[in-house]
Amino acid sequence: MISKVITGKSFYGCCRYVCADEQRAEILEAEGVRDYSYRHMGNDFEMSRQQLPDKRKAVFHGILSFYPGEQLTNEAMAQIGREYLEKLGITNTQYVITKHTDTDHLHLHIIANLVNNRGKAIRDNWIGLRGKKAAQQLTQKYQLIPAIEKKIALTNLQALNHEETARYEIFQAIETVLPGCKTLPALEKELVKKGIDVQYKHKGNTQQLQGISFKKGLYAFKGSSIDRKYSVSGLQKIMQQQITQEQQQVKKRGLRL
Repeated sequence: MISKVITGKSFYGCCRYVCADEQRAEILEAEGVRDYSYRHMGNDFEMSRQQLPDKRKAVFHGILSFYPGEQLTNEAMAQIGREYLEKLGITNTQYVITKHTDTDHLHLHIIANLVNNRGKAIRDNWIGLRGKKAAQQLTQKYQLIPAIEKKIALTNLQALNHEETARYEIFQAIETVLPGCKTLPALEKELVKKGIDVQYKHKGNTQQLQGISFKKGLYAFKGSSIDRKYSVSGLQKIMQQQITQEQQQVKKRGLRL
């Protein structure tokens, strides 16, 4: 089992990425948040975070990737998720443990609030390294298959972990810059600043856009695999809505004058 930790600012965005797609996401356990809606879940996390508004990065997002072909019960995975958080000192706080089933490699996404139920900050220094050590300890405790048994399997497992991290980082970047973009070229310009390349697919030899993909490092994803809203048509719809809203706001201001 391999651990990867990401800390962030947006609970809503993280909950949407991890839990919104019911075809790939199965929530195994939730504590202190409503698990039937990623919107309500994000709001619940955010309400608790407001106890410590100066904590900029309160979102803990841990990814636990299991050895290729390894099968565990939902109960076992939930138990491992809880103990993983305990070993990191992430206790007395809200959390959600979610299984993703969209790949051949079983993996968990764990979201937790780094502001605990008493409004105190949870220590997050060296949290990535501590997550790796916790995963190693749990691998031994539960007699899971060590990732080092076969180099090719280790490579695949690490690739899955890094791929999922890249996908989420692209999602976060789009979430951040999209509200300020009115066109696809404008979005592309902002994403390039964050190390993300944008590629377009056209219909035949025409200029008609048929698809869009995003690449970060070694990994490239279709827009719809980042989020259903981030297909070409989805992005264009969002941008048009933003333009319309801006025009309406300008019109209202003009009427007031």
